[in-house]
Amino acid sequence: MDPLEILIKQRMEKLHRIQELNIVPYAYGYSRTHLAQEVIDSFGKNKEKSFKVSIAGRLMSIRRMGKASFGHLMDRTGRIQIYIKQDEVKDNGYELFKSLDIGDFVGIAGEVFKTRTEEVTVIVREIQLLSKTLRPLPIVKEKIQDDEKIIYDAFKDVETRYRQRYVDLVVNPDVKEIFIKRSKIIVSMRKLLESKSYIEVETPVLQTLYGGAFAKPFVTHHNVLDTDLFLRIADELYLKRLVVGGFDGVFEIAKNFRNEGMDRDHNPEFTMMELYVAYEDYGFMMRFVEEMIGTICLEVLDSTDVIYKDQKINFKSPWERIPFFGAIQKYTGYDLYGKDENELEIIAQELHLDIEAPIDKGKIYDKVFSDYVEPKMIQPTFIIDYPVEISPLAKMHRSKPGLVERFEAIVAGMELCNAFSELNDPMDQRERLEEQAKMRAMGDEEAMTIDEDYIRALEYGMPPTAGLGIGIDRLVMLLTNAPSIRDVILFPQMKKENITHPQKEDE
Repeated sequence: MDPLEILIKQRMEKLHRIQELNIVPYAYGYSRTHLAQEVIDSFGKNKEKSFKVSIAGRLMSIRRMGKASFGHLMDRTGRIQIYIKQDEVKDNGYELFKSLDIGDFVGIAGEVFKTRTEEVTVIVREIQLLSKTLRPLPIVKEKIQDDEKIIYDAFKDVETRYRQRYVDLVVNPDVKEIFIKRSKIIVSMRKLLESKSYIEVETPVLQTLYGGAFAKPFVTHHNVLDTDLFLRIADELYLKRLVVGGFDGVFEIAKNFRNEGMDRDHNPEFTMMELYVAYEDYGFMMRFVEEMIGTICLEVLDSTDVIYKDQKINFKSPWERIPFFGAIQKYTGYDLYGKDENELEIIAQELHLDIEAPIDKGKIYDKVFSDYVEPKMIQPTFIIDYPVEISPLAKMHRSKPGLVERFEAIVAGMELCNAFSELNDPMDQRERLEEQAKMRAMGDEEAMTIDEDYIRALEYGMPPTAGLGIGIDRLVMLLTNAPSIRDVILFPQMKKENITHPQKEDE
């Protein structure tokens, strides 16, 4: 029997002893008067006079000393010390305490005092078991180094942490802080959008046609309709239908799904905020992005300066603007603007690019930019004026042939957002989607499909519109200094795991 099985067996034996005491090991609730930090704060405000409290949470440490013991209880606000003495706790409370383990949930009623080491502590008068744990938490050790508390030997295996996020959140407090900040980032973003009178909506996740991005979709089947459906890769085309319908400003914070590889910047399921504003263009949207990210930084972090991977990044406006082809020429020495496909293929070979077939101008542009330009963009930078071949939903540039009015914001080598002056000419849109259909016929699984209903919507008329899509997960990465997208997604996609249950051996 391995060590984990032994520990689980011991906890099962304790569970049986608790039940023999006629104690219910899994309670229905508990009435709290205070949270842990509230007790600590209130003790100071009451000039350190003792008062009664009822608190609840996880036992995170136990130090047994015969007829008296110390421990620490943790709730969502932090930890507080408890002191339990055999002759000062009601009923069979100390017998119960002897059968408790680190990780168990308990309710504590008692009085507050301060120990000789000046630690605010609750002396236990009543104790109630709320939930008995059967699996041990990972052991967390602490040490003081240079007057700073350092936690080590915690839950460090990355894959296990992602799989068992519920344990990760318990033993690694910094992880919980990331997701608290994630929530605040989204709240700040939504508040700004609503302050502009933009309307939040919901669009279909299951779609009969997918579109709005270059990506391979997930496919599912609807039994009643006997038809295949696709998990959305973007909500763009539905949101623009709403602009046609009269919404001047409309946004959605949505889960999107793309059947593609996973790495530090990509998860098959991810969160996007998409916004569409009528009567505006991509110049307006660049200014709005600067305003939005700056506002979020100040509200969540109190600064527009952040540290990401040991690099200081300044989100204060204005951000640098560099044309797409100008950026490529700067970092490769090649001017790709106006080159035909044969010339581009020669340049791709000279740059040692590995491009999947079928090869076309758009794929070459995208690969050169991804390999040679994007990694060099550390400070927030708008890459503007993209080639039409990789921008089938953007409006043609008003003064530069072959280009469209599009920008991407690149930060720390990652695309943070993508935006257009939206294409509202239905005939131009049809031609571009027909070109995409040809690419699909040649084997490009990420090329877009022709959405006849969307074209029909454009034929009813869509006003000039600026559109924006911003990756929430990547924004959270940047503002929390998280090295991987899986660090900012509570339950990232993982390979299937075989889970064993040693406690079933006795059944």
